Amino acid sequence: MPVDLVTEPKQKRAPGEACCEPLVYPDVAPDAAIRLAALAKALSDPIRVQLVDVLRQHAGKVCVCELVPLFDVSQPTLSHHLKKLRDAGIVGVERRGLWAYYYVLPDALEELSHWLS
Repeated sequence: MPVDLVTEPKQKRAPGEACCEPLVYPDVAPDAAIRLAALAKALSDPIRVQLVDVLRQHAGKVCVCELVPLFDVSQPTLSHHLKKLRDAGIVGVERRGLWAYYYVLPDALEELSHWLS
């Protein structure tokens, strides 16, 4: 069964004129988008994802001395990754003498999880 298609010649639109109307608009406000991007950026490294996973599974605060043997990186490198996670508000830290104890801040992961679902 043949179909008759009517084609129209291309026409140039004026500069700045939109080609079509958007079908979908963002639900995420600009401030929230900045926050979510910061969370995603902090989690963009496999070691950081694994760190959050270990801290998330642990019932309490984890000493940095317990984390170092889990990864094939130096202690300063691990501290760098933990600082990135702290700066993004994903983990918190409590200092006790010479040691630092890390834990996941549940609200940060809940925000990201809520947006992804």
